[in-house]
This record gives sequence, C-alpha cells and structure tokens, in this order.
Amino acid sequence: MAAADVDAPVAVKERLEAFAGEVLAEAMNRPVQVVNGGLYLRGLIEQGARKSLEPMVERLGEEANYQSLQQFLADSPWDPALVVRAVAARVAPRIAVEAWVLDDTGFVKDGKRSPGVKRQYSGTLGKVGNCQIGVSVHAVGAGGTVPLGWALYLPEEWCVDAERRKRAKIPDEIEFQTKPELGVELIERATGWELPAAPVLGDCAYGDNTELRGRLHDAGVEYVLSVSAETTVFAPETTFRVPARTAAPGRPKSRPRPDRRPESIGSLIARLTPADFKTVTFRDGPDGEPITSRFAFVRVRAAHRWHKGFAEPPREEWLIAEWPEGRDEPTDYWLSNLPEDTPLERLARLARLRWKIELDYKQLKGELGLDHYEGRSWLGWYHHTALVTAAHGFLTLERLHPKARRPA
Repeated sequence: MAAADVDAPVAVKERLEAFAGEVLAEAMNRPVQVVNGGLYLRGLIEQGARKSLEPMVERLGEEANYQSLQQFLADSPWDPALVVRAVAARVAPRIAVEAWVLDDTGFVKDGKRSPGVKRQYSGTLGKVGNCQIGVSVHAVGAGGTVPLGWALYLPEEWCVDAERRKRAKIPDEIEFQTKPELGVELIERATGWELPAAPVLGDCAYGDNTELRGRLHDAGVEYVLSVSAETTVFAPETTFRVPARTAAPGRPKSRPRPDRRPESIGSLIARLTPADFKTVTFRDGPDGEPITSRFAFVRVRAAHRWHKGFAEPPREEWLIAEWPEGRDEPTDYWLSNLPEDTPLERLARLARLRWKIELDYKQLKGELGLDHYEGRSWLGWYHHTALVTAAHGFLTLERLHPKARRPA
C-alpha cells in the first residue's frame, strides 16, 4: 500500500515521521542514526521498483547521503532486534493475533560473498539455487500480520571459513545452528516481550524436529506443527505400566513400559474408520469464505526418541489429520500440545492458518524490497530486515487507521 492510498499525503508523511521516531529511538541513540533510519523507511515505502540503497538514495534526493546511509546500514552499532520489538509492540495488539508462524524464505544472490550464500534448497525457489536463507517468526491475526524476528542461516562451510567470515563481518560468537534452532531462539526471545501469546505454527521442516517441539513445550509455548506421515507415535489405546515384580535377581523394574510398539502416523490414520473423521467448517482463504474439510482428531503420544529409560510416558498430544472428500489418502498431518478440551474447530483453523505467511513474504519482498539488500555485511542484513519490518508495520497501521481510504 503506497502513501497515495490513504487520506492526505501530508498527514501520512507526518504519521510516518512520528512512527519512525518512536520505533527507531528505542534502538538508536545518535540523532544521525534516527535521521538515516527515517530516510530509509521512506525509501522502502515510496514508489520504486528497486529498494536497494543506490536507487533509493536517488529517489530520496538531496536529503539522503549515500555514504552516510551505507555506513548506517552496514556498520552502525544499533540493535535491529530492538526495532523489531518496538514495531511488534505497536502492531500486534491491533491485529487480533491468532497464531505465530515459523518459516523460512530464500534470498536469491549472485556470487559467493553475501553472508550465508551457497547453492542450497529453497522452498521459495522450489529447487536448489544460489541463495541465502532467512528464518523468521510472524504474528498473524484477523487484522494483519507483523514479523517478530529474523535470523540469517549460516551454513557449516561458512562457519569454518575464517576469511569469508572476516569479509562479511560475521561476529566471532556466531556458530552453526540449524534452522529449527534459529527458529526456537526467535520464538523464545519474542515470548519475553509484552506481546499477545499464541500457538506456534510451522511446516514439516520444523514440526518433524523433536527438539524444537520439546523446547517449545518446556517453555510453555503452544504449537500446531505439521509433521510427516513417517513420524511415529503411540496409538491412543497404548497403556504404560511398570512391569510386575519377578523373582529374577537385580533391581526391580520401576519405569513404565508401553504394551505395544509405536507406529507411523500414516499407518495409524489409515486404519481409522469413516466414523472417526469429522467434517469441520472454518474460515481459511483470503476472501474469508467458509471452508469445509474432513479431519480426524486423535490423542497420541509422540514416540521419537522415547525409550524405556524415561521415568514417565511421553506427553499426550493431539494428532490432527486432514483427509478431504474424494482424496485417496490424507493430505496433511499435525501434532499439537494444545489442551485436550480445545474445540476441534479451533484445532482445524490453526492447522490451516499457516498460509498467511506467504502473503507476508509476498508483501515484504514484492512491495518493500526484503530481498533487495545488496550489501555483504552480516549486520547489514539484519539492519535491512528490521527496517523492512518497520515499513511493513507502518503500512499495517495505516490500513487500520480510521481515516484510511477503503476500496470503492
């Protein structure tokens, strides 16, 4: 949404300046930083096909100094996470947050010097390509979305290459972390902010990670995460009992054992009867129209990495499976630690709500230049994503502003 979409350009400019002053002041303690940050926000929001630094400076005119903005972006010592937090604090309460979505996106790059770049698979590309991968968490709600954090994935080959690290100005303390590890840290950080809490959603790349699910649960974070059909669980009818005492020598067994082996989610759902599936109506698509599908909701215990040495049985969770009418097999599976009394309609809605992240990435890239950063600085990437988050947050608030023009 460009500035021309709202009431008066002068009023919009005044609101942007006020917004920039508020969210940037929390991270920046030098006047020149706040000025450059405000100019950068204007450059991201104003019309222009390319949102990299050089064309933005050209459009901004005499107010902008290329060298000063370049230093501000690549090297200036301000904390981008503070900007993201300030934006989230202003936007999240306005959008009726329903969930937090964890995902990653690719940034296509030429050459080998941009931090983290390599030939790797990107869901954005749908194939292997030369790109960076950014992990992000977004709050999504009925009134819009807002990013809650960004992390640049650094492949192992980058972590051990001292020369490449030096050129990209990667801090010494940065070590290799998987995408799920980066995602959990972003979520844990955001849970420390004063934001509306909500279940975390994610695709199989995150849901299949047992450590991620465990860390979220231990932190008191609810989730509805996609999992693959091969994920193993203990079926609902499984019982865990301490083996009876025997006359055999040695310490008596005191830990509970299951009375049957775990099985894959795919095989468990395949043996359910039609009566085990419920038709659930929920709102899903961007047009808000009701969507109906068939779901099974089963209480199971995840089996991965559970072993008989554990003192307690694995925790009980929801297994959700969608099997639409006319399909030969289920299309999706999810595991969730939401309470047992959670309404089934809410479970289905949350399971199917992750699509909103694609709309977020589309606006962040297509309108605000998220993937247009051409610098080769580690800190610069984080600065750019934080300022794009601020621009996105401002446009969300503008759309919700009572004086914003509505489509005819």
